[in-house]
Amino acid sequence: MKIIPAIDIQNGNCVRLKQGDFTKETIFHSSPIDMAQKWVDEGAERLHIVDLDGARLGSPINMAVISKICDKFPSIPVQIGGGIRDLETAEKYLSAGASFIIVGTKAVEDPNFIKILCSKFPKKVIVGIDAKNGEVATEGWLSISDKNAIDFAKIFENLGVAEIVYTDIEKDGMMKGLNIEATLDLAKNVKIPIIASGGVSCIEDIYKIGAYTKSGISGIIIGRALYEKKFNIEEAKKVFDE
Repeated sequence: MKIIPAIDIQNGNCVRLKQGDFTKETIFHSSPIDMAQKWVDEGAERLHIVDLDGARLGSPINMAVISKICDKFPSIPVQIGGGIRDLETAEKYLSAGASFIIVGTKAVEDPNFIKILCSKFPKKVIVGIDAKNGEVATEGWLSISDKNAIDFAKIFENLGVAEIVYTDIEKDGMMKGLNIEATLDLAKNVKIPIIASGGVSCIEDIYKIGAYTKSGISGIIIGRALYEKKFNIEEAKKVFDE
């Protein structure tokens, strides 16, 4: 199971939000590049980068700094989300060195777009499913659709999607633990590997999710808990070595 630190960018800063609320940000660093360096130095196996401005506005805003991160750490896989809603944007990120692109809102609006992306960029596409009470959210979590998360995920099973990032919005940034039950439910019902996201608060949460390494959960994204130094990446990785 991969330990994946999150770098969320808003107004050029490295921030964390609470429950996806753009007005409830905590600025942790003014340089996303320096933050990426810290996580790489700690042993990050992949970086999860989100252009929050792009997610909210529908087109990439922080592509320049994200491209610099990809260029600086060519040996570290980088997955990028936020505002990827056309082929041109996807191609730009992948050309800049991204290993994966994460598509959320556009996947809900037009599932066929994922089919096109997977055909053009095999094993490079991750679908982002952000859910509240089991229903899929879009537009940087500002809108809740009428789509059930599991039913929605099944649409992409035979398209060549690399992984699904599943985030429980009500848990995200709240430091109250992962929604393991919902994450496991998705992993058991869908053939695509699931990356868990949202709510990790302490090393005990890593042990809890670590008990399900063979359940279809391929990684875990960690944000605020790392920024607030509740534990470090090395400590989290050791959980899976025990």
